[in-house]
Amino acid sequence: MTSLSGIYAGLNSTYAYLASQYKDGLTLENIAEARTKQENLVNLDQTFASYLQTNFTTLDKDGDGVISPLEASNTFSQMSSGGLTKMQLTQLQASGATGISSSDYAFILENFDAIDSNGDGKVTDAEIAAYKMTAAKMEKEDEMRDKFATDMSVFYGSESSSSTGAYSILSYKYKNNSNNNN
Repeated sequence: MTSLSGIYAGLNSTYAYLASQYKDGLTLENIAEARTKQENLVNLDQTFASYLQTNFTTLDKDGDGVISPLEASNTFSQMSSGGLTKMQLTQLQASGATGISSSDYAFILENFDAIDSNGDGKVTDAEIAAYKMTAAKMEKEDEMRDKFATDMSVFYGSESSSSTGAYSILSYKYKNNSNNNN
């Protein structure tokens, strides 16, 4: 099951890690500096840090040049409940953000418009789950239709049979009956 919660957790923990290093608040300059520090190379998720850096002005709601804990918390909560846009997902995928697999990113992006059932331009975990359920149901229905067609061709015979000696269940029955009547 695909879940976007890994993305939200990654953004939140990256913000918390960076904010813990800068007691006066997290500025754009702080993020840029932290991304180049040698001691951060192991503990800092560069992809989420890149996302915070790239989207700094969107995250800094009051425009004071600092992403406060309240601004970060509100933004991540809003993302979690409201979903992610195609642009956000594309940006996170391109930067190599963890949280979901690359195949899940690809699936969501390829089917974004169909998944976005309410048309708000964002996808949520609930919409993804509903779409996957519908897609699985449709796949199963197609499989059953194909199986039904195959089963019927075995019963009634198939004109497309590659074998000249191939019989259907009905023709075999009638062949045996005609041999017995002779």
